[in-house]
Amino acid sequence: MAAIPNGTFRIVDGVKRIFYDGYWIKAYNPPADSLRAKKILIQALTRRLFNHVEHGINIPGKRLDEARQAYDTEQDPALKRVKGAMLAGALFNRATDIFTKLVELQEQGIEIDEDNALMSECGQCLQEALALGKMVLHRSGEEGIDELWGEPFRAFSIPVEAFYESRYIKIAQTLRDIDRLSDTMVDTFVDDVLFSGVDCLIRQFTDRAKDKCETLRTDDNIFDVWAGFVVASEHLGAFSPQLPAQPDVATMRHVGDGIRLIKQGRALITYLSRARVTMPRSTHDYLERCEDYARRYRNKASVAA
Repeated sequence: MAAIPNGTFRIVDGVKRIFYDGYWIKAYNPPADSLRAKKILIQALTRRLFNHVEHGINIPGKRLDEARQAYDTEQDPALKRVKGAMLAGALFNRATDIFTKLVELQEQGIEIDEDNALMSECGQCLQEALALGKMVLHRSGEEGIDELWGEPFRAFSIPVEAFYESRYIKIAQTLRDIDRLSDTMVDTFVDDVLFSGVDCLIRQFTDRAKDKCETLRTDDNIFDVWAGFVVASEHLGAFSPQLPAQPDVATMRHVGDGIRLIKQGRALITYLSRARVTMPRSTHDYLERCEDYARRYRNKASVAA
């Protein structure tokens, strides 16, 4: 059977979907390419960015000069990283401010050329913010998400339709990593009698996480998708191991490590689903923790079975 080309559209169970890298992803019609469409898109991407990164860096664009001075004069490396993150935030907000005003001028009948000085400044702000964004951590504190910093500049510099296409590629990559994490979590606990039944809860949660990953907040179905995701997460978080009547210290340590690993996996999958981009370092580190847990406890679990 011939392979399905990436970018193929198909109606699946009444829903328009697009195929990328093994996944049929829910597809949305992009708006017409215009400054107004790009303004709305960049504003949404900027809000999304600040929703996922560390606190305190959403600095208004009007304070850009202050943020730059604070960064330039800082000598301590740790403080400079944080101030660099704050400068990146100010640059992003300055770019959004400029783009908003340009659209307002356009709506008043003033033609805005691509080589307009303010358009150039907007692009420069986004480029500099992208470079500084490498200093910014995800709210988990584990790593940065470079892709989130690149999206507003990409939306600024390419047609809206091309931007939508790039998002489907990233969603497919994210779904792949969610599946990797789900499979590893299930394999880690499926034969452990102390954690009997948790594999079903993991599968239910990751299925709902993938639904959330591909569904925009503007979708009519978001109420069912988000509610299902939250409830599945709560059910996984409420799982209780099957402890013997009088567990010994080793068993309690085993259970404690397992519950901690499940909570970490649930948190990471939540981060991926909401951000809709990969977190390679966090994913790699978590998979290694699962391997370490399996080495330490799998033989004991088999003996208990």
